[in-house]
Amino acid sequence: MGGEGLLFTSESVTCGHPDKLCDAISDAIVDACLEIDPTARVAVETLVKTVGDIGHIVLAGEVHLDGDAPDYESIARKTAGVIGYVDHEIGLDATSPSLCEVQLFITTQASDIAKGVDRDGAGDQGLMFGYACTETEEYDGLKGRYFPLASALSQRLTRRLKNVRELPTDEEGHLSWVRPDGKSQVTVEYDGQGNPSRVHTVIIAIQHDNHLKDRFGGDEKKELNFVQSQITKHVIEHALPSSLLDENTKIVVNGTGRFADPGGPRTDAGLTGRKIIVDTYGGMGRHGGGAFSGKDPSKVDRSGAYAARWAAKHVVAAGLADCCEIQLAYVIGVANPVSIRVETFGTSTIPESEIARRVTQTFDFTPQSIIKKLDLLKPIYSATASGGHFGRTPGVDGLFPWELLDQDILSALIEN
Repeated sequence: MGGEGLLFTSESVTCGHPDKLCDAISDAIVDACLEIDPTARVAVETLVKTVGDIGHIVLAGEVHLDGDAPDYESIARKTAGVIGYVDHEIGLDATSPSLCEVQLFITTQASDIAKGVDRDGAGDQGLMFGYACTETEEYDGLKGRYFPLASALSQRLTRRLKNVRELPTDEEGHLSWVRPDGKSQVTVEYDGQGNPSRVHTVIIAIQHDNHLKDRFGGDEKKELNFVQSQITKHVIEHALPSSLLDENTKIVVNGTGRFADPGGPRTDAGLTGRKIIVDTYGGMGRHGGGAFSGKDPSKVDRSGAYAARWAAKHVVAAGLADCCEIQLAYVIGVANPVSIRVETFGTSTIPESEIARRVTQTFDFTPQSIIKKLDLLKPIYSATASGGHFGRTPGVDGLFPWELLDQDILSALIEN
């Protein structure tokens, strides 16, 4: 590494990335079902792909609810349209029945699974991880997140790529030529004590208007220079703390030279649940393998992961460790986890076994308790579909309740 410190890299993708488009549609269906019946059981997957002159959205899964089912097709079309897919030339026109077909393969939940959930058991077997650390706590705008820095920064970049498309046209920073599809990647360099010291590399890939080069007489090199300068100014320098950027920070924008229309589902098929590391800790914390989007909270893939993050964040915020990872494991139809593991990677201020005892005594990890304590029966899941499920700002309209710190819980962990 040529004398550099240790490096760690995380990536994120924009809301218009084909996989994230699918997550958004699946979570919009979850929210619509919970609006009708807060106890609805939902497990819906989405696939998107544009082939030739026709875009395709495929919805498949299982739904059980008390009431009339929502209009799944309308939800899918509206969600994709709000994200920006209203033009076949950029990748998909989800709002046009003649240019986009929606296929439905949604049935009811299997009766044997329903029985297990009905007796307050877990909706499936599986393992989930929650993770928290102090890396973000030295930087304005990131304090209180208790989150891996590379992941936090890459998420901020993709959320900013969405914002620059949606700003009013007369506002500084509005970039009319930016499209919904894109990615970010951030490499953080660490010092000899293992603390973040600087941003080593920033990578952005962003789809743009195919006609942008016309502003420069068709010169693609000048077009690229323009894209690089605008993304650096209005996205990178806006989203990342200036204290982490220096003259040696490497910035790569559209490394192939061009990322022009068409993109999105025209060039890459999308599927629900393919960005689980992007959704969680950017690779810094482990992942149990289960996706979140498209699932109601009776599925412990979702609610268990949220609870594990909630608990790990409290451990770190309570000052018991600089880094904490909690694993939960469940068996279908059984309420209590079959195992709980707490790992602090040598950063704890008290014995790790004592932290594990306090966590087990303080938190009730049964699915129904998690759902009740975090108020998970509300339609709050569309907001999680892009930009990360964790390390987000909690509290607004009840969103991201697993990010809220409870003073009583903090006191219990400290004084227990």
